[in-house]
Amino acid sequence: MQRHIDSSAVATAGTRAGSPVFGAYQEHSVILAGSPPLCQSGDPFFSCSFITGDESWVYGYGPETKQHSSQWKSPGSPRPKARQSRSATKSTLIVFFDIRGMVHLEFAPEGRTVNAEFYCSVLRRLRENIQRKRPELWRAGNWLLHDDNAPSHRALVMREFLAHNSIITLLHPPYLPDLAPCDFFLFPKMKLQLKGRRFDRVEEIQRESQNVLGTL
Repeated sequence: MQRHIDSSAVATAGTRAGSPVFGAYQEHSVILAGSPPLCQSGDPFFSCSFITGDESWVYGYGPETKQHSSQWKSPGSPRPKARQSRSATKSTLIVFFDIRGMVHLEFAPEGRTVNAEFYCSVLRRLRENIQRKRPELWRAGNWLLHDDNAPSHRALVMREFLAHNSIITLLHPPYLPDLAPCDFFLFPKMKLQLKGRRFDRVEEIQRESQNVLGTL
């Protein structure tokens, strides 16, 4: 079923590109989170169009998650025990999911920084998986990309890529972290199950991370 997005909730972000592939001027569409048309759309299928993603370090040993490291102290409470440090062995996990489950998962190669150029290659692979796993969204052409405001996600080369591939992005204000479900839903749940376990090799981290994600 073809679904349409209220045009009053959509803005455009312009980018200038020196490459003839993009021409002299390109713009891509963004939806502003919190705008009245978005919040009051009333379309029961609208949430099915969102694909959200982010990246996070997964360590060979993580003694506690951010959520569990927070402490509530009273004036008479004893001093906390010394915390163990994280392992130096780690891998960068990149995940995209929607309301139905995982759409794309990969690990950055060891020593690889997730810069704008690498993130473009990640989105190419994401598009391939959307076409394969969510063919109805791919045919309708109105799926929405939701990621955070990391510099690599907002760089010029990224805006050019989004414009060239007609990808609509959902942007959110930088001080509303509750709109980043990877940080406040997926990653904490995954790391909770990995908490206290030791992995000596990157391959073990990646295998067990995928196993846990498959159960969420």
